[in-house]
Amino acid sequence: MYKFPKDSQLNDPKFLFGVATASYQIEGATNVDERCTSIWDTFCATPGKVYKQHNGDVACNHYNLYQQDVDLISSLEVDAYRLSIAWPRIIKLDGSVNQKGLDFYDRLISALEEKNIKIMATLYHWDLPQYLEDEGGWLNRETSTKFAEYVEVVSSYFGDRIDFYVTLNEPWCSAYHGYRYGIHAPGIVGDKSGFLACHNLLLAHGLAMPILRKNAANSKHGIVLNFTPNYPVDDSAIEAAKFADDEHSHWFIKPIMEGKYPESVFQHFIDVMPTIEENDMAIISKEIDFLGVNFYSRSMVESGRQGKVSDTILKKLERAEARVQEFNDVSAEDTKAEQLQKLMNQKNSHYMNVDLEDVERTHIGWEVHPDALLKLLTDLHETYNLPPIYITENGAAVDDHLIDGVVDDEQRYRYYQNHLSMVDQAINKGVDIRGYFAWSLMDNFEWAEGYKMRFGIVYVDYETQKRTLKQSAIKFQEFLKARKQGLLA
Repeated sequence: MYKFPKDSQLNDPKFLFGVATASYQIEGATNVDERCTSIWDTFCATPGKVYKQHNGDVACNHYNLYQQDVDLISSLEVDAYRLSIAWPRIIKLDGSVNQKGLDFYDRLISALEEKNIKIMATLYHWDLPQYLEDEGGWLNRETSTKFAEYVEVVSSYFGDRIDFYVTLNEPWCSAYHGYRYGIHAPGIVGDKSGFLACHNLLLAHGLAMPILRKNAANSKHGIVLNFTPNYPVDDSAIEAAKFADDEHSHWFIKPIMEGKYPESVFQHFIDVMPTIEENDMAIISKEIDFLGVNFYSRSMVESGRQGKVSDTILKKLERAEARVQEFNDVSAEDTKAEQLQKLMNQKNSHYMNVDLEDVERTHIGWEVHPDALLKLLTDLHETYNLPPIYITENGAAVDDHLIDGVVDDEQRYRYYQNHLSMVDQAINKGVDIRGYFAWSLMDNFEWAEGYKMRFGIVYVDYETQKRTLKQSAIKFQEFLKARKQGLLA
């Protein structure tokens, strides 16, 4: 089992341990009970966008197997489950409420309540209704208002039955992957569209906060941001790494915590900045009860070309990328994550991402560097006046194989042990961390990577939908059982 120093807060039952999933990645049942089409349904149906044109039509069939999955979660002895609610299941094209969608989440929440499992519900985990994308999606300021209306429906219906409400999961991914680099749905490319989507997403978060407080006064309300801290390859790249952090981390957390965007990035991209209306930053910086931190790896950078890439070059790159995606099924060469890094390097004018040699990597190609999590947490603690933190995602993609009923995912459980040790050290350094959610509960649809990558602590046979605990899950189970029995204090 996982082991920590005897006086570690992780050994205390007050520290929340959970597992996490997302609606489109596990639910399936995309055409039942009046669910609307999402941007991911459309994106998956577009040739070249997703590995082998995989999709979420069936995924883990959680929509039909939710009771089995709740029993599984309970068997792991975890305290909490982080799920997401699918907007396309809740609000119909005509704006009316889909009671069948609410009924599904009511059944799921009731099953979790029966097992005394705390619930963290993410209200937006990237599956925007396609009918809103048809009106501009996150490039349309009105989508922020539509999000607030959707939040009103969900929070007024479930109220305090949900312990933690998350407005958005990783707006960096929604905006940059979806509207800047085109790697995720809806597949739009451009700096201007990327930054506009950023702003409208953060505005949606801010508009939702007072609604959540009104409808679920006893619940906790926050947002989940992803962080991939940037490290300079040498002293000449220190400023480049700082700029990269401003663009990819502080661009999202600083408006929430301080009501302003990083000046360095704002000035560098001044020509493509969105219009910021008078009260926007006050809305975005509404107080939050907790910050969700998602962490997987770090990024190494060196100084890039100075000055901006010309529009002509950008258009050539976009056409080249379109041709690559049209014919590419990503069968053996670059993962979509690696394609993204190359695309960012081609387009970036201030820094370049570089890969170190002779370092441990996960199956998706991300470097394993636990110390970066400790540094991230302490740096955020020193930079901002933060609310309590929950590690809402952390985990590793491993090339898992089920052999004689066993999945020995040694790299994954070593990854968890080492990263949890960093969480323990961060707490000892004064960072207020209240909980940890492993990503993910089970193997699932991994966005542009399709079903090629397995992040789960539970193995899913997609043909039979049989679930099998991997060794990483068994080690969580053993640790949490011993903790509940008071054997670790």
